[in-house]
Amino acid sequence: MSEEYSIRIEQSFGDIDPEDWNRLSGASKTMRMEPYNPFVSHAFLSAMEQSGSATPETGWLGHHMLLERGDGVLVGAIPAYLKNHSKGEYVFDHGWADAFERAGGHYYPKLQCSVPFTPATGPRLLTAGDVDAARFRPVLASGLRQVTEKIGVSSAHVTFTPDGDTQALTDAGFLHRTDQQFHFINSGFRDHADFLDALSSRKRKDLRKERKAALDNGISIDWLTGSDLTEEIWDQFYTFYMDTGSRKWGRPYLTRSFYSLIGERMADDILLVMAKRDGRYVAGAINFIGSDALYGRHWGCIEDHPYLHFEVCYHQAIDFALSRGLQRVEAGAQGEHKLARGYTPVTTHSAHFIAHAGLRNAISAYLEREREEVEQISDYLDVHSPFRKGERQE
Repeated sequence: MSEEYSIRIEQSFGDIDPEDWNRLSGASKTMRMEPYNPFVSHAFLSAMEQSGSATPETGWLGHHMLLERGDGVLVGAIPAYLKNHSKGEYVFDHGWADAFERAGGHYYPKLQCSVPFTPATGPRLLTAGDVDAARFRPVLASGLRQVTEKIGVSSAHVTFTPDGDTQALTDAGFLHRTDQQFHFINSGFRDHADFLDALSSRKRKDLRKERKAALDNGISIDWLTGSDLTEEIWDQFYTFYMDTGSRKWGRPYLTRSFYSLIGERMADDILLVMAKRDGRYVAGAINFIGSDALYGRHWGCIEDHPYLHFEVCYHQAIDFALSRGLQRVEAGAQGEHKLARGYTPVTTHSAHFIAHAGLRNAISAYLEREREEVEQISDYLDVHSPFRKGERQE
């Protein structure tokens, strides 16, 4: 590469031109790239920051890397944060940190290249297209390693990476880690009934009974998107989020203003599935709409009803995806209970650069065993797929 390039670091998305960033992330309104992933858009990432959800005060100090040509033109970027903890990442390295600290090392701060609080695969080494990706992904991967070494942190972690990013990072000396999620794959189904026909008879019967039971007690379901997402609706959804999140996590990550900001900036990319009883909403789930996928994020409720969580989070997401012709539903981290509801095991990937040679060697050996375990579990779960023999989803 004959031209000169340099990496500039910015701490705030407020100092990054939205159109420049979106041209790399695929979110540009003038030339939106396929596939479009809403989580790497400037709108989403800046809302995380400006709402007080992902800030230095919460342990997320922006360290976003911008790859610039000699004339100042932006040709690549990586969303990155300096972190003093490992919360809100969904790829767990607490054991690595504890072991290194016990050996006298300092694991934190570390570099985390990800979308805060969002366990969804998407581009991390951002470039302007397929041609530029092949050219600049290796430059970004190498640059990330150099920045890690230059600033003297213990490690850099790039999580939920697509295949192209994973390959570029491992080629640059990053360690490869795998995990598992459950996704619904649209194998050309016309509607939910067509999907059910692909299941075994017993599973089909179970899901029909489950969906019917979920709507007992006079419950109905609304899909809200675009102009439906008023501040009153966000108030109600935030109440659900706080109630359920406080019981699950102790302190929910996202602030109320986060929802106002994404509602203002990307309402057409959001689907709220809301459950109503006796004229008021009692539960809801938030999803984000990509060009080929629906991404389920979190849910909450103020009333407990049997099977309502499955209906709002999983069945309704399939219905919406099929109505839009989307290719898959990504329903978040973990959850083998999703298997019985038509979601199949999918391997997720991350890449990790560990500066200390001893720690790197120990983690490398651990990851080799872990990858084998993930593959074995996936094979086991695939055997227990709810689909009829010969019609299991790939």
